[in-house]
Amino acid sequence: MKTSTKWACLILLFANLLSCQTRKLFDSATPPMGIEEFIEDCQALPLHLLQADDKISLSIWNHDDLSIGSIFGIYNSNEVYGKWTMVDQEGFILLPKVGKLQVKGLTTQEANALITSAYRPWLKDPILTIKVLNREVNILGEVMQQGTILLEKERNTLVEALAQSGGFDFYADTRHIKIIRTINHQQKQFLIDLTQTTDRQQAQMWLYHGDIIYVPTKGGKTVDKKTPLIVALASVITAIAVLISVQ
Repeated sequence: MKTSTKWACLILLFANLLSCQTRKLFDSATPPMGIEEFIEDCQALPLHLLQADDKISLSIWNHDDLSIGSIFGIYNSNEVYGKWTMVDQEGFILLPKVGKLQVKGLTTQEANALITSAYRPWLKDPILTIKVLNREVNILGEVMQQGTILLEKERNTLVEALAQSGGFDFYADTRHIKIIRTINHQQKQFLIDLTQTTDRQQAQMWLYHGDIIYVPTKGGKTVDKKTPLIVALASVITAIAVLISVQ
């Protein structure tokens, strides 16, 4: 084989290696479900049940001394300042005056009623609100800011979470957004073409604590990012080939 042919083959080999696609994240053995199945699953979502490691704020009207991160107070009481109590591994929380109270497996409404009853020996008709501070989803892929998004409301939509992440990056593939949802140790995956959804559908795409949102990359990003490397490598190989041929 001629030297020039060998170098040409070498260049093609390097180009082929550099253009290889990395394995897609979150591939599943079974095909993911589509938009309609995702909306149906959202309609059937269970209420969040309190579990170990949930961070809870307790707000009691006109009783800041008994509150834990009160939303009724004049000072910032969010999670950053440590104004919360955590559900321990046995499902208990520790409350002022009351002490330990079992809340694991309860909805926030049920826990509210339980805590209200627990405070009645000290307070007449207590008005209180509890809130889970670490209900969250994770967003990965081609968005402006990857990371964790807190679910502030009872119903948080996919579009709202994407907006909180700063929106899509230039190379985002909005036709193949993947949602990975695990409830009661059962995982489901959904593939969403956001360009084909209506306003009504977007309003029904609710997120659940622990959901993972993955926005994949368009194929053009791989080519754009590797082209300068391929060109530089080809130039080096060509220069070496020229030097060898001169000798």
